[in-house]
Amino acid sequence: QVQLVESGGGSVQAGGSLRLSCVASGYTSGYTYCTYDMMSWYRQAPGKEREFISAIDTDGSTNYADPVKGRFTISQDNAQTTVYLQMNSLQPEDTAMYYCKVEVICLKPRPNKEDAWGQGTLVTVSS
Repeated sequence: QVQLVESGGGSVQAGGSLRLSCVASGYTSGYTYCTYDMMSWYRQAPGKEREFISAIDTDGSTNYADPVKGRFTISQDNAQTTVYLQMNSLQPEDTAMYYCKVEVICLKPRPNKEDAWGQGTLVTVSS
């Protein structure tokens, strides 16, 4: 099965920065010829629904949710097994559990796609 390990969360004052990392390993059980496709970040604050933050595709294209545009930057390593989220100018409203999601695509024995989720890393921003 796919394993996602997130790190980089913590507590920071408003205006500070953090960099989150998510490392993917393994693939869907029973399948081969697998690869990681789109990698993305979501967050969920207490009492709120999980919301999309940012995503990066295999061609390097990126997109961001409006609340983080200009402040957050998503990137990945050349092997496309690790995704990062550089968070600058953090504000209290950014406080949330941040989750990594990776699309896993396998070709054998038949084409298959699934979403793998990490356990989350907590980001707390104080004023």
